Amino acid sequence: MVGPPAAAAVFLVLTLEPGGEAAARETLGEVEALTRSIGFGHPEGRLTCVSGVGARAWEPLYGSPRPAALRPFRELAGPRHRAPATPGDLLFHIRAQRPDLCFALAAEIVRRLGDAARVQDEVQAFAYFDSRNLLGFVDGTENPVGDTAADTALVGDEDPAFHGGSYAVVQKYLHDVDAWEKLAVEEQERVIGRTKLTNLELDDAPGSHADVNTLTAPDGSELRVLRGAMPFGRPGHGEFGTYFIAYARDPGVPDEMLRRMFLGTTETGPDPLLDFSRAVTGTAFFVPSAGFLRANSA
Repeated sequence: MVGPPAAAAVFLVLTLEPGGEAAARETLGEVEALTRSIGFGHPEGRLTCVSGVGARAWEPLYGSPRPAALRPFRELAGPRHRAPATPGDLLFHIRAQRPDLCFALAAEIVRRLGDAARVQDEVQAFAYFDSRNLLGFVDGTENPVGDTAADTALVGDEDPAFHGGSYAVVQKYLHDVDAWEKLAVEEQERVIGRTKLTNLELDDAPGSHADVNTLTAPDGSELRVLRGAMPFGRPGHGEFGTYFIAYARDPGVPDEMLRRMFLGTTETGPDPLLDFSRAVTGTAFFVPSAGFLRANSA
C-alpha cells in the first residue's frame, strides 16, 4: 500500500460463506503469487494487491492470537450525517497503471474463492486528471511519503506477531454533483479549505474539510493516515463517487478523524463536505504481511 499513485484500482469487499474458511485461507495465501504471475509480463503496469481480513472472520480463518486493535467498523450517527457499518470479511485492494491488469487479478481471485465468499461491494476506480476527485479538487495532498509513509501505515514492535501489517478503514461515498456545482468556486473552496485550481491551503478556513481532518497529537505533531482514495462513477446512472481507504499503524487515528467528520467537535460542526458526499458503506480490516498469509494458507 506504500507506493506512488495508481491509474486504476479495483476494490473488492466480500463476506465468508459457511464452510468457506479453507478456500479463503488458500486464496489469501496465493494472492502474492497470482499478482506476480499476472503482472510479470507487464512490469510497467506495477500491479499490486493488498488483502485484508475483518474482525468477524479473523478467528475462523487464523485463530489466535489476533491483531491487538482489530475490531468491526463502528457506525457513527451525527446530527445530520451517518457513517453506516456494512458487512465485510475480506478486502482486496488491487492497483495498477492499467485497468486490464486490475480486472484480470480481481477475476482470478473471485474465481478461486468460488462459493466460499459472497461479493458485497465491487468498485472499479480510476485516476482523474491530476489526482482530482469528481468534485474537481486534488485529493491526497497530505499523504506521507517514503519512510514516513511506512511508519504511518505499518505495525511495528508494538504487536510483534503482526509486524509489517496494517489496519484499513474502507468507505464508499456518493457525491451530489448537481448540488455541488451550484456553488460558486469560492464557496467550494471554503468547504474544502483549499484553492481549486492550485491546491493551496487557505490561510483561514475554520471548520473546512481540511481543518476538520487535521488531527494533532498532544505534543502538537500531526497525526496522519495513508490514503488510497480514488474516484469511480457511472454517468448513465447518475453515480459519482469516491472510494475511500485509509491505512494506519494505529486504527485509532482514522477512527478519530471519522468521529470529527461525522459528529463534529466543540470547536467545529461536522465536516461540511458531508452535505455533498454521503457514506454508503463502512468496513474495517487488518492487512497481514504477505509472509503471514503465505505461512497460514493451509
